[in-house]
Amino acid sequence: MAKQTVKDLDVNGKRVLVRVDFNVPIKEGKITNDNRIQAALPTINYLIDNGAKVILLSHLGKINHKDEEKTEADKKKNNMAPVASRLAELVNCKVTFVNETRGAILEEAIANMNNGEIILVQNTRYEKGESKNDSELGEYWAKLGDLFVSDAFGSVHRAHASTVGIATHLPSACGFLVEKEIENLSAAIDNPKRPLIAILGGAKVSDKIAVIENLLKIADKVIIGGGMAYTFLYAKGYNVGTSLLEADKVELAKEFMERGKDKLVLPVDTVVANDFSNPTEIKTVNSNEIPDGFMGLDIGEKTIELFKKELEGAKTVVWNGPMGVFEDPRFAKGTEEVCKILANLDGAMTVIGGGDSAAAAIQLGFADKFTHISTGGGASLEYMEGKELPGIAIIQEKK
Repeated sequence: MAKQTVKDLDVNGKRVLVRVDFNVPIKEGKITNDNRIQAALPTINYLIDNGAKVILLSHLGKINHKDEEKTEADKKKNNMAPVASRLAELVNCKVTFVNETRGAILEEAIANMNNGEIILVQNTRYEKGESKNDSELGEYWAKLGDLFVSDAFGSVHRAHASTVGIATHLPSACGFLVEKEIENLSAAIDNPKRPLIAILGGAKVSDKIAVIENLLKIADKVIIGGGMAYTFLYAKGYNVGTSLLEADKVELAKEFMERGKDKLVLPVDTVVANDFSNPTEIKTVNSNEIPDGFMGLDIGEKTIELFKKELEGAKTVVWNGPMGVFEDPRFAKGTEEVCKILANLDGAMTVIGGGDSAAAAIQLGFADKFTHISTGGGASLEYMEGKELPGIAIIQEKK
């Protein structure tokens, strides 16, 4: 890749600011899933092994800075202390948690660091200027280090003080996680082996407009499933019952179908229920025969077979968004079968673009069956849209 990586930096004895993604789920003070911490370990361990003083920065949750009471409640809920405890269990070095985002206590802790030690700074979003990429804040944080490493792929689509601001003042590089993400997404989107087939699901067309537009230009086929499919089916003149429908996107769906023609593949049957939470009747109907009072919640058997046929011979597949309400086992079959189809595609590069489809693949036990599962839903989606990611664009090019 053209960007510098952590291996291009001389880190021995240097204070290395590393933007990681430790935005992990925490319930009653306990981390319920530490995947994001685990994903950062290769870069952290490399820096420790090479004598760096490692200063980790991450956000956690959201902080409402408009209401003083809510600000304090959010800070309490999104405190990084449990993350520091878990990190200390995963690395073979001293980990110090500094319950500050700036000031004398933080500066002194960094000044007293030895090579091969870690400091985890409190949640970057405690700072009001973080999400605004406040220049003074970015400059302040940069003064705490000698080098900057970007390893939070889940945040590189955001121009924040900790993702972009710091990098404007220091020599910078990508960590191993970001390097791996760019290499895989670039191979799938920018320089794919063909046929390239895109599978798009999830709830809304509005969430994926730019993705559909870009993929219709570059993919050989675009397969549509999930809740967003019903807006397309409605645009074809079909009744969709009480299925999810974005009425204001129907004309756009017509436009996409006109532009895509045979390239755009829609479900031919659907699993419907007479209620979302407590259905008394679940059945499979053709896509043009959804009865009133029923909602589509998954793709049907005929659609699974159709998608399987369309995917035969694919050399590159990118997938973003589940095929149905996979959290409910009654409506998980479509997503599970797509996982199985992709897992058994001989010689194909298979990439999941983060978010719910990544969660589904992991939850259904297919994590090791894909070439790459992205750690950043929003970032991978913007990459698939063809957008520049500010947190990567700012990183220095290889010399």
